[in-house]
Amino acid sequence: MSAVVPRNFRLLEELENGEKGRGAEACSYGLANGGDVTMTDWNGTILGPPHSVHENRIYSVNLHCGQDYPDNPPAVSFVSRVNLPCVDPRTGKVDLTKIPRLSVWKREFTMETILIEIRRQARRHDTSITICSNPNS
Repeated sequence: MSAVVPRNFRLLEELENGEKGRGAEACSYGLANGGDVTMTDWNGTILGPPHSVHENRIYSVNLHCGQDYPDNPPAVSFVSRVNLPCVDPRTGKVDLTKIPRLSVWKREFTMETILIEIRRQARRHDTSITICSNPNS
């Protein structure tokens, strides 16, 4: 039986990986506020998939890691409006249960896992995605 890594240690590891660019080239993430000792609020970036209508586009998301992370997933929402089946068009909130790999959350999933899977959804639903600059319009 393996030991359960505490929330703060897990988030420190994710912070280090995000800051040093050890993850996927098409996704990045980091703390929204470097002074946030609780490591609760994060910003993420997803580059549009190549050879798609999203190529050369940059999508920003907010991630909120509650006290129960990583046992439960963070809340994820797009800063810009995105038309994807897993995103609420009014709020920009991502419904992780609508993303096949994330539909059943596992403790070993990370914020990077989420960003990569959202990017895969954008590739799969290439023709149905539209972007608006103002999420409140």
